[in-house]
Amino acid sequence: MLGPLLVDVEGTQLTAADRELLKHPLVGGVILFARNTPDAETVAALAGEIHALREPQLLIAIDQEGGRVQRLRDGVTRLPPMALLGELWDDDRDAARALARDTGWLMAAELLALGVDLSFAPVVDLGGRSCVIGDRAFHRRPDAVGELALAFRRGMNEAGMRAVAKHFPGHGGVPGDTHVERPVDRRRYADLAQADMKPFERLIDNGVSAIMMSHVVYSEVSAEPASLSRRWIHEILRTDLHFEGAIVADDLSMDAAGMLSTALARVRAALDAGCDLAPVCNHREAVESVLDGADSLFPAPASALRSARLLPEQRPDRNALGSDPRLRATRESLSRLMEQGPFKLEG
Repeated sequence: MLGPLLVDVEGTQLTAADRELLKHPLVGGVILFARNTPDAETVAALAGEIHALREPQLLIAIDQEGGRVQRLRDGVTRLPPMALLGELWDDDRDAARALARDTGWLMAAELLALGVDLSFAPVVDLGGRSCVIGDRAFHRRPDAVGELALAFRRGMNEAGMRAVAKHFPGHGGVPGDTHVERPVDRRRYADLAQADMKPFERLIDNGVSAIMMSHVVYSEVSAEPASLSRRWIHEILRTDLHFEGAIVADDLSMDAAGMLSTALARVRAALDAGCDLAPVCNHREAVESVLDGADSLFPAPASALRSARLLPEQRPDRNALGSDPRLRATRESLSRLMEQGPFKLEG
């Protein structure tokens, strides 16, 4: 059974401390960061080490959205910011849908072939006000975001990867960055339901496997960040919207989750609110403090099953993938799109 904690590791190979940590029954997976992913060969070797540790295998996740949020860049396709697909949507909706689907497939296929199980994608937030979302969003309009995110999710599924729609109920309405502050969205629930939540509902109705919660406080709905709010998770997402997949908190090491002082309190609050997976990253002492006091954190069987279902049922063969005509055609289409678009990839 997979535990509820998602943690990080120190470098490109597992240390003895990493191995001890990952064998703890409360750990369910690993999130890879740029320090772990200098190139594709290193990722494949590291993923092999992690998967060999336990049975069932730990979930290996990464943020591989494209644009400025793409942890692994060397040895895989450099993906554009999703806003470029939104610009294509304004000119040709059918072409945008098709390329979004192929882009989701390409991203997922390349990662799966290396042993990575899950990318936290697609971003389903609306573009517009948030500096931290920015060109990560497909579009400003809910209908465009819903259609493009759905196409992207379909492509991921075709490769064998589950999709994680983020950040529910929508991070796009506030300018602040939850990594370093605690943004507050003061809109009424009715306003959120008519705009930011629409793309999420579109994906829920079409069977998206997982949703990542926002750390934003929506003060007219709940006093807690959405990731720690039973109102948002249990009452709205589970009961009102009938979502049956896995629910992932955003990283509980972020400052926006800091209304509770200890990592253990944050993890317990996220799980009590209804999250299935609780990331605690880039703070090893915090992870250890959670494990030391975590007698009550073992997941219910239904929650553990939802997490286990995020593991892929198939992986593309890495050698065969390199000659796949869909891969070549998608790379060519993305290259043309990036040459024409106003956004420039960093790095």
